[in-house]
Amino acid sequence: MQRYSILWADDEIDMLKPHIMFLNKKGYDITAVNSGADALDKFQEENFDVIFLDENMPGITGLEVLSQMKSEKPNVPVVMITKSEEEHIMEEAIGSKIDDYLIKPLNPSQILLSVKKILDNKRLITEKTNLSYQQDFRNLSMAYSDDIDYEEWVEIYKKLVYWELEIENTEHKSMSEVFEMQKSEANTNFVRFIMENYEYWLNNEDADRPMLSHELMKEKVFPLLEDDSPLFFIVIDNLRYDQWKIIESDIADYFKVAEESAYYSILPTTTAYARNSIFSGLLPNEMARFHKDLWVNENEEGGKNLNEAEFLERQLKRYRLDVKYSYNKIITQNQGRSLVDTVNNLMGNQLNAIVFNFVDMLSHSRTDMEMMRELMPDEAAYRSLTKSWFLYSPLFDLLKKLSEAKVRVILTTDHGTIRVRKPFKIVGDRNVNTNLRYKQGKNLSFDDDDVYVARKPEELFLPKQNVSTTYVFALEDYFFAYPNNYNYYVSYYKDTFQHGGVSLEEVIIPYVLLDPK
Repeated sequence: MQRYSILWADDEIDMLKPHIMFLNKKGYDITAVNSGADALDKFQEENFDVIFLDENMPGITGLEVLSQMKSEKPNVPVVMITKSEEEHIMEEAIGSKIDDYLIKPLNPSQILLSVKKILDNKRLITEKTNLSYQQDFRNLSMAYSDDIDYEEWVEIYKKLVYWELEIENTEHKSMSEVFEMQKSEANTNFVRFIMENYEYWLNNEDADRPMLSHELMKEKVFPLLEDDSPLFFIVIDNLRYDQWKIIESDIADYFKVAEESAYYSILPTTTAYARNSIFSGLLPNEMARFHKDLWVNENEEGGKNLNEAEFLERQLKRYRLDVKYSYNKIITQNQGRSLVDTVNNLMGNQLNAIVFNFVDMLSHSRTDMEMMRELMPDEAAYRSLTKSWFLYSPLFDLLKKLSEAKVRVILTTDHGTIRVRKPFKIVGDRNVNTNLRYKQGKNLSFDDDDVYVARKPEELFLPKQNVSTTYVFALEDYFFAYPNNYNYYVSYYKDTFQHGGVSLEEVIIPYVLLDPK
């Protein structure tokens, strides 16, 4: 067992010998000094794992010693010990980035707990996390092997995300391989669940089904519209549930989570279908039929999501909602900064819809830029990069301003994304779309195993370009690859983040209502 070294400075150090002996027996080596000056000398001569500082020493005070130590070795943990319970002393010590604060008289257990919290924290958390996950492993596996409904799948996915983030924070990540196998097994069961139920959900109005993309605004946005208070509806496209969880703590400084739930993206899980569905309140073939001037087919030139503002306007009229509203799409940093600077101009609107495209750009850029491949080699790095972007993004600045203005905010997304690993051969003509997770066309050739096929697109409320149009969706972590130049294609796209198919990560996505603090 590793022995740790502790420097303990106290002008009454002789009276603390029983505590020093106790720590010695527990495996800690103590260097004891009785002044701040001696503490600084020892600190500069030797390396210690943790420092105990008495706050009220004659000569150089504990706070003065603390300041000098932190300036020289800012990462060395320091525990401040004092007889005083005065608030200003506590605040000054905490502001100087101490790691713990103990008040005399001390007891051995109190000291040991502080040391363990600082020095053994990672190991203890790892052991507890691994044990708890092992205990929950069987419960999760049994849950998705049963005949469960869409709400239970949401809970399973949330629990998987919880464990993924917990295991990610452990030393050595020893349970990560077991977890990856369990998540893969869950995805296998989930895609089977979608294949068995998705068509039924769409074709039966009385079906017990999850809220889908086209119902989001009617169910979750419109009921919150008020005459005297603006509502900001922010869609961060391509935001997965795990990405929401890693930015939640930063948002918590400014907002309370009034509601956190999830809804299901329609298929295909892409911007052209799912996000247009959100703003139109319609399924894809309904958009194509009733709004031919706004819907852009797969084989037509031009962007597929350029008419969201018009879709939103028509949805508001369809529900006879006479409200003042705005729509903004943020693709660049400059657009985001401009929005933040002028956000006060939106406060007279009852509804402000804002789309932030950056997370989508982040995931796609990984396939296009070698640097992004290096920055995002795995799921943990993808989450970390998302968090870094968020902390320095116009979106975070916007949220801070909205919190100050006491404005309610809805944060959500249109679909998630998955890291693809397994190629699936498919053949199509030049009119077939380029998405790696779904294909649409009239001359598709593929093995029916391991894909979700819609030979009658109308049954999934998807538009048909031709009588023989077929949609094919990749499942789990597969991606479509053409036989021509197959090896290059596979090596280029394997381990990239894609969307459009069926997986837990793409389909089950967050909806969050935020109340300002």
